[in-house]
Amino acid sequence: MDVRDAGLAVGDPTAYAEEERLHEALAVLRRDDPVRWVDPMPDFFPFWAITRHADVLEIERQHELFINNPRPLLVNAEHDRRIAEQGHMLNTLIHVDDPEHKRLRPVVADWFRPRAMRQMEVEIERLAKRYVDHLADLGGECDFAQDIAAGYPLYVILSLLGLPESDFPRIRQLTQELFGGDDDELQRGQTNEELMQVVLDFFEYFNRITADRRDNPTEDLASTIANARIDGEHLSDMDAISLYVIIATAGHDTTSSTIAGGMQALIEHPDQLERLRRDPDLVQPAAEEMIRWVTPVKEFMRTATADYELRGRTIEEGQAVLLSYPSANRDAEVFDDPFRFDVGREPNKHLSFGFGAHYCLGAALARMETRAFFAELVPRLRSVELAGVPQRVRTTFVGGLKHLPIRYRMR
Repeated sequence: MDVRDAGLAVGDPTAYAEEERLHEALAVLRRDDPVRWVDPMPDFFPFWAITRHADVLEIERQHELFINNPRPLLVNAEHDRRIAEQGHMLNTLIHVDDPEHKRLRPVVADWFRPRAMRQMEVEIERLAKRYVDHLADLGGECDFAQDIAAGYPLYVILSLLGLPESDFPRIRQLTQELFGGDDDELQRGQTNEELMQVVLDFFEYFNRITADRRDNPTEDLASTIANARIDGEHLSDMDAISLYVIIATAGHDTTSSTIAGGMQALIEHPDQLERLRRDPDLVQPAAEEMIRWVTPVKEFMRTATADYELRGRTIEEGQAVLLSYPSANRDAEVFDDPFRFDVGREPNKHLSFGFGAHYCLGAALARMETRAFFAELVPRLRSVELAGVPQRVRTTFVGGLKHLPIRYRMR
């Protein structure tokens, strides 16, 4: 693969469904052109592809020089034009910069601090057992990605929000439609109007939640958002719903991808599964390795507010950069033998949660969920193998396995 084709692969949703092709492209860029100007690319405005760990970190550290707005994600040119004319459909923490980011993040931050995580630990362990019990009840064969990995983190985060369990399937469907806009199986449709309708469905749902929690305050996260005040005023509808959506979607879909991808990694590296069986204390570094290995968030975009030199290239004011997290997490300058899945890998300086001001709010929760699930599963798993071909989501943003057929025996 030449450098031009490698650069185009970074923005191609099908490449993320074909991991071998993706990692071949990223390896070419890391070696030959780690700050790559990607232009022309059909239907997309140009951008710089940043593929080395050190460079992604350098840009993440400078959140005032490289800002999220107006292009926080890689979307097609038609979508970028609509944003320029009408603004973003949502105003989540990944869309905004300081001072707005500093204003909104504290509204929910306390729910994800270490003290709150310690209080949740018993409940998360209970839910992990519930889903491993469910796996045992499925009779030795299932689609692990759909039947187990998608449900467990969804239940955790929506319970934290305080949403009724009867609504969980609806939120799961809307999340898949929001993040799966490039995937024929998951998308609602192929137009920006159909994507807009997904967002409007979220608005309709969470507007009802806000009204209910203001009339009937409770002790859940949804009530915190609904009743939060900044400078004496309730959050705007856009700010409140954007907080709900980022927590309800990214709060489970990324961890689902980690757990499904972690299971596949253990199947394909049986020596590491056996190592984890023999030494349960490895579950913590194993969870970190799964997060590195899967890297559920594939990219974020940043826009330069001034000219900046990086590896001899000039990123001009107003130009966009794409931060490639799967590439950074396979950089041999940081990770010894980066294509080896190692449940005992330490140190593990992956960038799956980002870095700096926009570091993932739910990182501690994702780690705890992953550890709890595999701590419960591994001692009970007698054997496991693939029962079909794994399938990945076509995406350039958030994704991983959408199907993982497995055959297994439980103790």
